[in-house]
Amino acid sequence: MGGIGCDERAASPFWVVAKPMGPRCNLDCTYCYYLEKAGLYPDQSKFRMAPDVLEIFIRDYIASQARAGLTEIQLVWQGGEPIMRGLDYFRTIAALQRKHCSPGRTVRNALQTNGTLLNDEWARFLHDERFLVGLSLDGPPHLHDRYRRDRRGHPSSARVLSAWNLLARHRVDTNILCVVNDRNVGSPLEVYRYLRDVGVEFMQFIPVVERLDRQGRLAPPPRPGDEDLAIAPWSVSPKDYGRFLCAIFDEWVRRDVGRIFVQLFDLQLGIWSGEPASLCVFAETCGSGPALEHNGDLYACDHYVYPEYRLGNIRQTPIEALAALPRQRQFGLDKKTRLPGVCTTCRWRFACHGGCPKHRFLPVREGGPERLNYFCESNRMFFAHASPYLEAMARLLHLGRPAAGIMGILARQEAARPRGTARNAPCPCGSGRKHKRCCGARSPQH
Repeated sequence: MGGIGCDERAASPFWVVAKPMGPRCNLDCTYCYYLEKAGLYPDQSKFRMAPDVLEIFIRDYIASQARAGLTEIQLVWQGGEPIMRGLDYFRTIAALQRKHCSPGRTVRNALQTNGTLLNDEWARFLHDERFLVGLSLDGPPHLHDRYRRDRRGHPSSARVLSAWNLLARHRVDTNILCVVNDRNVGSPLEVYRYLRDVGVEFMQFIPVVERLDRQGRLAPPPRPGDEDLAIAPWSVSPKDYGRFLCAIFDEWVRRDVGRIFVQLFDLQLGIWSGEPASLCVFAETCGSGPALEHNGDLYACDHYVYPEYRLGNIRQTPIEALAALPRQRQFGLDKKTRLPGVCTTCRWRFACHGGCPKHRFLPVREGGPERLNYFCESNRMFFAHASPYLEAMARLLHLGRPAAGIMGILARQEAARPRGTARNAPCPCGSGRKHKRCCGARSPQH
């Protein structure tokens, strides 16, 4: 690949969620928001990313990231169920990456799958090509199988657990994605301990909320006049999700820091330590993660795959140019510029920034235009509960000590005193001062 001319500017880094099978999946999960995307392409009976689209994507995406100065280039494969595209197709993906990746740069792949179609040959490939696999598992069978069933109505938990064991045997880097819904939200410790006990070290908890339009279909992102739409019955309530996070955090912070890695906890610890948010949900702006459909159509975001958010097609326009379109930049800036006024004075703005715009549909005031994030109550509950510990761990890191030191500090404090209020209790950092006069006094205000 050629160098950048003197009149060219280096590109801004972005990442793409690629859908080699579009919305097609062998499961029929009740809460899945993506299966309905087949309706965008009613004239197609097969959803398969053609070889020319695949090569255009890999070639141009790698080139764009190289121009942005990245030496490690990330590709993300999702669906639907991408494994349905077949192992030979993914071997072609690996070959094309080697073909188009220049010396001195490395390509890393992440694959999100339900795992039910994996076998030993797949696992060997994923290990050899160093794929990071995200496996979907919503807790023990009686919770997982409530919503995650195949198209014949059969439960999937046994097959997912078999996939977990298969990937572990082949030493494939794997994390678990647990969708928090109305059924498993009431059993936070059962879910967490189940995942931990089967050997999961990296886990993320993703809350589900969808709204139904007046015809009972999944509603698009918030629009004026849709404030009264019903919440889908499988959605998690904000209060329940907040309690879910707090319960798991209490166990994690006392026994699992540095051993179990929960995405939200680690991400917030980074923010409390002064780092920028590593996940778009909690970043000040968004728009850097467009979604690529099977035919080359690029959309603003994986959660905004709707006709009005289609940026173009990579067969006609380079993906880098589509990602840099003014309307895509504005889409990302809107997260900040349309932040409700109540959020601008919120104590926790620095850690949240209003959350995902798709979830901003609660009216701040009746009849008013501003929309609050559905998970605002969840976030405020969690931040208020976890802040003394996050502040203490951030201080430990600042002092060059591991965050896991919090566990010993808490064990000694809780053995020596009755439980007090968080602000009047001794600071978990071990300074000997009250929390409100130590780390609490330095709580970030943004």
